[in-house]
Amino acid sequence: MHSRHVALGALMSPFAGFDMPIRYSDITDEHLAVRKDVGVFDVSHMGEIFVCGPDAEKFINHIFTNDIRGYNPGKILYGMMLYPDGGVVDDLLVYREFTPDHFLLVVNASNIDKDYRHICECAAGYDVQIDNQSAVWGQVAVQGPRAEEVVTKVLGIDCAASLGFYEYCNSTWNGSRLIVSRTGYTGEDGFELYTTLEGTCEIWDKLIAAGVKPCGLGCRDTLRFEAGLPLYGDELSEEISPIMAGLGMFCKLDKEEFIGRDALAAQKAQGTAKKLVGIEIEDRAVPRAGYPVELEDGTQVGVVTTGYHSISLDKSICFALVDTKFSALDTPLWIRIRKKVFPGKVVKKRFYQTNYKK
Repeated sequence: MHSRHVALGALMSPFAGFDMPIRYSDITDEHLAVRKDVGVFDVSHMGEIFVCGPDAEKFINHIFTNDIRGYNPGKILYGMMLYPDGGVVDDLLVYREFTPDHFLLVVNASNIDKDYRHICECAAGYDVQIDNQSAVWGQVAVQGPRAEEVVTKVLGIDCAASLGFYEYCNSTWNGSRLIVSRTGYTGEDGFELYTTLEGTCEIWDKLIAAGVKPCGLGCRDTLRFEAGLPLYGDELSEEISPIMAGLGMFCKLDKEEFIGRDALAAQKAQGTAKKLVGIEIEDRAVPRAGYPVELEDGTQVGVVTTGYHSISLDKSICFALVDTKFSALDTPLWIRIRKKVFPGKVVKKRFYQTNYKK
């Protein structure tokens, strides 16, 4: 894939141990292609870890905040793996496979090795097999209002149209397994396609030949941010728990147990010192990660985790981790950008109205 990105004129940059395309033409053009038409991302850097065995369901429920029990094969759940203190190992997707007692865990590229070690360390006493296949799977994400049309007509993947949001089907590509999931990281309808490395290159070539716009990591970040989706290391981390990040709905505290459950239950009951919020800035100045969040008198009460001048909304907005007592909607806050401060207010973290398949 690397030579294909270079041939398309991509600006390449290191990311999570990979040399990745940041943009091919212009981040704004790529962003708007996904919002209004369709775009394709190479996301082969993501990790794929397979878990199977008689205790697989019990084990996944032990390491995963969401509850996979009762879901039929073909369903996908979002959640986190935690440390005992409630800090986040990673956020991930869990696919319930059509083969009994088989699961696929899709993890962040920067955490593949750490996640694999964590999963293996937690498996003591469980009858499971853990197989890190991240190096042999490729993945492309086709995202945007025309994603279904492109996947079904250009690629000929018939099962895609019948999928609901967070569902997947198995197909084949040149004799090899193809996983087709109605998921993504943009706030738009779309599909993530997993297959062999060779098959991934073939799918990419076919999409580019059909005129689908290639999109880089730059607009992947602006898109996910507008849709209120967290990025591990920024909005979730060992220090930022799901409760602090406002993602408690993906943590099923009514389960009998999972790693970190007691810590999250205590945070929910007692509250947390800090909370992740959205902030809209009155000026066009652009807030960046690490910029201080202050009160009018200059007292720092938080820090920006992600910030942009929104391409879709034409507003300067950011996520920020702030003292909880200043997290209520419409609370006035100021962002310090170098030597100046800019007024803003707390707003909902989902800045953009998402358009997922219902």
